[in-house]
Amino acid sequence: MVLEAIRYQPGSLQILNQLKLPHQEEYDEVRGSEDGWHAIKDMRTRGAPAIAIVAALALAVELQNNKTSDVAEEVKVFIVEKLRYLVTSRPTAVNLADAAGKLEKIVTNAASKPDSDGTAVSKAYCDAAARMLIDDVSDNEAIGQHGAEWISKKAGGGQVSVVTHCNTGSLATAGYGTALGVVRSLHANGSLKHAFCTETRPYNQGSRLTAFELVHDKIPSTLITDSMASALLRLRGPSENIAAIVVGADRVAANGDTANKIGTYQLAITAKHHGVKFLVAAPRTTIDLSTASGADIVIEERPGKEMTFVKGPRFDGVDLDLAQVETVSIAANGINVWNPSFDVTPAELIDGIITEVGVVEKGSDGKFDLTLAMEAKNEGVKPNTVGGL
Repeated sequence: MVLEAIRYQPGSLQILNQLKLPHQEEYDEVRGSEDGWHAIKDMRTRGAPAIAIVAALALAVELQNNKTSDVAEEVKVFIVEKLRYLVTSRPTAVNLADAAGKLEKIVTNAASKPDSDGTAVSKAYCDAAARMLIDDVSDNEAIGQHGAEWISKKAGGGQVSVVTHCNTGSLATAGYGTALGVVRSLHANGSLKHAFCTETRPYNQGSRLTAFELVHDKIPSTLITDSMASALLRLRGPSENIAAIVVGADRVAANGDTANKIGTYQLAITAKHHGVKFLVAAPRTTIDLSTASGADIVIEERPGKEMTFVKGPRFDGVDLDLAQVETVSIAANGINVWNPSFDVTPAELIDGIITEVGVVEKGSDGKFDLTLAMEAKNEGVKPNTVGGL
């Protein structure tokens, strides 16, 4: 059974409430842009590709279920204002701003046509938002294929193990996933020996969500804490044939510096030390050529209570009582907390950036040229050539 985090049909949008995973699968109704904003801000839906899609579709169902003006320009203004509001829900992930910008251009073009009216502008927006859902799945499947081929080739064939961080699967996208899509592709073609996922403190996306997806898909896997990664590569790396650490991205700067879930940077350092390939898997919507380097990326900070409290169903020693959800303090009362949601991994620690059109490697100058990925077409691209695709 395919795992669905986003359920959409014209006039209706439901999201899988990821705050209740892995113990309860409950879908929340999103009736408009305000619901979408709160679903993203509260992290009931998360993952850079998914939040862009949920934001776009939230506004689509609002337009479909409410009467709008007959005047094209008025509908355009309404949509643009709502898109800009939605972008404020989570600023670090560029996919959301990228989607909003593209959708804004679509409605502006629709409104500028001589015979256009409010209905036509609304339809142009809704059609484009729905298309995002379809395109994301196909892009993710291509990312998975390119990444799996690259890893297998670099490893010289045979079965390999990989490490992944945070959640980058069906729960973070429209389906299949980016970094977890690479894991799925390796598993599907028989090349995966084992997958290791970090718990991803403090929000535990790895233990709650990635582990949930790996178990759901019956992929051989093991959960580790974030602090075990270096020991894993040194003590079990050779026996497990750990070939790569594969992560997702919330924003990739023009030089290849990558913002991703906090803890990614330290994984890149340990990968370099142990001679393990470090790969970023991300659709091209995550690449931001207008951001020169990681120094220009705004890092979101989350509430301190995410570190000092944990929430979950009561465990009586035998069974979980899902009706009794408790919040437990795990830190000294009064301690100061620093809780950045992301960190930036420098490009020099990254071996390849996996996109839907191929794997971008560094050129002879040791630098990424991401314009190659942005300019490439989806059809007939040959991945894995040094310095390009």
